[in-house]
Amino acid sequence: MDDDLVFNALADPTRRLMLDEFSERGEQTLYELTARLIMRHQVAISRQAMAKHIDVLERAGLVSSEKRGKYRVLVFNDEPLKTVITRWLKQRNE
Repeated sequence: MDDDLVFNALADPTRRLMLDEFSERGEQTLYELTARLIMRHQVAISRQAMAKHIDVLERAGLVSSEKRGKYRVLVFNDEPLKTVITRWLKQRNE
């Protein structure tokens, strides 16, 4: 895992909102995620911008995508976040 990729993913407020939505619903289609961002957070975002954000999240290992029928399902993976946090807390408590 590359910590810089995780921190880069967390650096953008839109991606943080996306991760908030994934924390509530671990699997979503791109359409569902986009709808939740628009309705719950009033984020106006294009398909191209969403694709770029998803790419950053995937490179960081925070999201993976699976093809299910005709849909692409995005799946949240919180392990990269847990790894960074656990390492920091462990070092602090030593």
